[in-house]
Amino acid sequence: MKENTKKGVSRREFLGLSALGLASLTILPSWAVDGVKIAPSDRVVLGFIGLGQQALSDFRGFAGCPGVQVAACCDVDTMKTERFRRRIAEWQKTKGMNERCDKYEFYEDLLDRKDIDAVEVATPDHWHALATIHACQSGKDVYCQKPLAYTIAEGLAMVRAVRENNRVLQVGSQQRSSKEFQKAIELVQTGAIGHIEKIYARVGEPPTPLSLPEMPVPANLNFNQWMGPLNDPKIHYHPDLCPPISLDPEENEKLWGAWRWYQETGNGYTADWGAHMFDIAQAAIGMDGSGPVEFIPKGYNGTEYATMKYANGIVMTEQPYLEHNDTAQGIKFIGDAGWIEVARGYLGCSDPSKVPAEVAGTRPLSKEEQQKRWEEMRKKMAAEGGQRRRGGMAGSYETSAPHMQDFIDSVRSRKDPIAPVEVGCSTNTLCCLVNIARELKRPVKWNPATLSFGDDKEAENHRLYWYKYRNPYSLPYFSKR
Repeated sequence: MKENTKKGVSRREFLGLSALGLASLTILPSWAVDGVKIAPSDRVVLGFIGLGQQALSDFRGFAGCPGVQVAACCDVDTMKTERFRRRIAEWQKTKGMNERCDKYEFYEDLLDRKDIDAVEVATPDHWHALATIHACQSGKDVYCQKPLAYTIAEGLAMVRAVRENNRVLQVGSQQRSSKEFQKAIELVQTGAIGHIEKIYARVGEPPTPLSLPEMPVPANLNFNQWMGPLNDPKIHYHPDLCPPISLDPEENEKLWGAWRWYQETGNGYTADWGAHMFDIAQAAIGMDGSGPVEFIPKGYNGTEYATMKYANGIVMTEQPYLEHNDTAQGIKFIGDAGWIEVARGYLGCSDPSKVPAEVAGTRPLSKEEQQKRWEEMRKKMAAEGGQRRRGGMAGSYETSAPHMQDFIDSVRSRKDPIAPVEVGCSTNTLCCLVNIARELKRPVKWNPATLSFGDDKEAENHRLYWYKYRNPYSLPYFSKR
């Protein structure tokens, strides 16, 4: 794609294709919630790009933010677009708003809208960069789901796009807005456990090669558009990559999109949960915007766990942080004067007096207790006709109104949110480097200051650093050395 730093960039300018004109669009003239008119200076009008379960969950968070309206939505699956429109219409009706949410197949047409202030990007990871960059060029602020990107180069390009277009970007790393993680960061940074020596950060398994058989593409899905810039010939349609739904009656996805678990289309739990747990670890030790200098893969010369070494001597390993549960995602900071454990809904310390009761929560279950709880939940869900997804249950934690409110406040104030683009970029870079070292089966060194591998050309040529986009796509704001 041609780089264009002007606002109001149209789909015609993006792809050289004809775009929908604005003549058919109606700017929503009346803005009120529960009968109370919203001042133009207070309202924030959103558009949603990518309408799977994540977008539905995030919408619930945005719906609790005063002054927010939703004007448009976009997905390559027309059924998911209609499902989202219906959800928005129901919400608008309960709030006394105009019942209007326009649908699009191509996000460039949504970005042409002059009445939209900001967009959420909740597409598969390989679309995050282009959708975000084009949104910035169109004068929109962005709430981008984590991980920030699929490759290191994309994350770096996104930083430039945000800053050069003077936009606000919040990464969907909602743990940054959660009290247990904020307290953990505070305790580490104030020396509550002394000098940090080690960090255990359990995130989960890396991606595996794509092994799904090819199947016919359903009529409601534009799979070519879903592919976008991906150029690997091994990628083909399978319903696990784009979980189908139905309408009338509504039946939602039976699993979370499996594109995450395959290395041709995602970065596995390394990035899915690494974008949460590695992210908090980096924040606690003051490494936002920086990162480790060496990555050693699991199994190399007997290395038991994937290992990351920082220039200051801190070593982080991807290993269980609990003795009684080796699968629970969480973090353990080990200092020369104690330890801190933190996970969703739980904060523990070698000195319990340092943890306020209101944030302590409950220590994660043992594997046996967890299995029993899962069986109980499965039985309950089966009775209720519910769904489960890989990687855990869709729960209230994903609906993080404080994190969404922080973004909306930043859109209004023009100040950086709690998880700005540079934070997402450094965390995404770390996750990619873990997988690069794993696939190369050897240590990889990285210079966070120069953003380079030194003279390691093999690492620099790895697809998770940069890959050539499929025609007619190209990555703006980045030039490979």
